[in-house]
Amino acid sequence: MADTPKKSTGPVLIELGEASRTTPADAPPVPDHAAVDATGAAMQGAISFAGRKRSRLARWFWSLLLAIMGFVLSVAAYDFVTKLIERQPLLGYAALGLVAAFILVLLIIALKEWIAFARLRRVDNLHRASEAAIAHGDLTEARRVVDRLKQLYHGRDDLRWGLDRMSEREGDAFDADTLFALTERELMAPLDAAAIKEVEAAARQVALVTAIVPIALADVATALTANIRMIRRVAEIYGGRSGALGSWRLTRAVMAHLVATGAVAAGDDLIGSLAGGGMLSKLSRRFGEGVVNGALTARVGVAALEVCRPLPFGPKKRPSVSGIVKRALTGLFGS
Repeated sequence: MADTPKKSTGPVLIELGEASRTTPADAPPVPDHAAVDATGAAMQGAISFAGRKRSRLARWFWSLLLAIMGFVLSVAAYDFVTKLIERQPLLGYAALGLVAAFILVLLIIALKEWIAFARLRRVDNLHRASEAAIAHGDLTEARRVVDRLKQLYHGRDDLRWGLDRMSEREGDAFDADTLFALTERELMAPLDAAAIKEVEAAARQVALVTAIVPIALADVATALTANIRMIRRVAEIYGGRSGALGSWRLTRAVMAHLVATGAVAAGDDLIGSLAGGGMLSKLSRRFGEGVVNGALTARVGVAALEVCRPLPFGPKKRPSVSGIVKRALTGLFGS
């Protein structure tokens, strides 16, 4: 009987060719196509929500609903207080005092809102008068605008030096362009610097939250609140103080200005290069969205400067969105 060969129980070594010897380090990286598709969805959603026009039917609906609710609550409060006075006079008069105090607070809030709206209308009227004076080139008309501007900023400690300089040197201006150039240098330059800092802070905040917070709709809510706060602060810097309703009205005006001018499109200036260039391809998708949302916030900020500024920007005085974005986001996501 022939001997059968014994089966090997050790490992089997299979020789591979030189071309097949690869390591995981040699594998190509997984392409991140989402990184180059950043479009600033959060800011686009916030702008579309705040800038959309409400229909007349919707305005009538909400106005009537608020009127009915106010009427029902007033009648219910009146019945409650009168019946309580009949049963327990002491408690009834205490409730009447609380209702009277609440109504007084509502009246104070309404007065503050009315003053805020009047302040915003004053700045808007001054802006239109400035545009007309610049277009006409009339020195007399320009002096009236500058006098109204000095009255608007009278009493502000941060502009005291500029107002004194204006009083000393405005008599040397013999044409409208020179007078407006002096006003830009002495009064508007420090206000522009403060407003641009607010825009940079808002752009930085929106970019950072978008990059590090993965919660759905959190970036949209952050973008909307940060932009409303930024617009309100810019308006306050330029003299247009606003309340709660005034802030929302001002935000809608800025967003409408963006939509009307087409500046919300992410296709030009720095935003276009960020969204389609090689920078975002080296970052994660969240970082890319953060950069684009920050850039769009800067664009909203520039629109807020244009809307809230009493004097319109000259041909070469308008702040650069790219410059604001570079200063705001430098070091935030690396160099």
